[in-house]
Amino acid sequence: MNKLEFCCSIENAGVRIDSFLSEQCEEFSRSAITKNIQKGLVLVNGKVVSKSYKLCVKDCIEMTVEDPVELDVLPQDIPLDIVYEDDDLLVVNKPKGMVVHPAAGNYTDTLVNALMYHCKDSLSGINGVLRPGIVHRIDKNTSGLLIVAKNDKAHNHLALQIKEHSFTREYVTVVYGNIQDDSGTVDAPIGRHPIDRKKMCVIDKNSKHAVTHFEVLERFSGYTMLRCKLETGRTHQIRVHMAYIGHPVAGDDVYGPKKVIKALGGQCLHAQKIGFIHPTSNEYLEFTSELPQYFSEFLHKLQKSY
Repeated sequence: MNKLEFCCSIENAGVRIDSFLSEQCEEFSRSAITKNIQKGLVLVNGKVVSKSYKLCVKDCIEMTVEDPVELDVLPQDIPLDIVYEDDDLLVVNKPKGMVVHPAAGNYTDTLVNALMYHCKDSLSGINGVLRPGIVHRIDKNTSGLLIVAKNDKAHNHLALQIKEHSFTREYVTVVYGNIQDDSGTVDAPIGRHPIDRKKMCVIDKNSKHAVTHFEVLERFSGYTMLRCKLETGRTHQIRVHMAYIGHPVAGDDVYGPKKVIKALGGQCLHAQKIGFIHPTSNEYLEFTSELPQYFSEFLHKLQKSY
């Protein structure tokens, strides 16, 4: 078992313990942290607390991370588009429609199933039995680059870069409407939707700081093509932020208009560039991915009609 230790600063006084740990430990899901608290694996000043405990200045927080148990998810021989690989990590170009990791009711045909077959036992176990090697995620219907850790050292190194916002993540997307400014920034906190718990939204309460930078690449009739750079990496961040400013991502059936562009099969969003400091060599590596077919075909239609 591993132990993570934190000390509450003045800035975090009054914050709930589950919210604090979610902010500090972005490699863990909120539900995983809640389960750890319920199991008594989170101590404040040496005592077990509930998830609603509000921190005080100089509180000492300790969270025990259980060793991963045997994964009841089978490896599958699913082709992977591997952009880069070494002993510590690999960069994968995920296709649209592929789920990153297994979840209840969906234990096959995911990226993790494919990784387990390709990497055998060489995947980090920090993120639990259903997400081995997964340092960060992209949505099922978002295509593009994803980094996978092969060991815990690499996982921790990469997760720290994400936490410190030194991890490069650039996306290309097409949104509804004409964005007049050539560039801009959306700085708005994101949290769970208070009514529809499957959705995220811009909200002040129980939310996390979220920043998305964007620049216009091309304009069409009724649409704009953007490059989006993540400063933070919240769930559905680009989709939520674009909808918040009145320009939802084309094809998004969750945050977009009710009349969905069905031919896109989901949001028109591609993780095109990823950059990071290698955990062993300390060299900065950067990779890019070409636009996938669904994206290029949609662009072609927009260019013809413009």
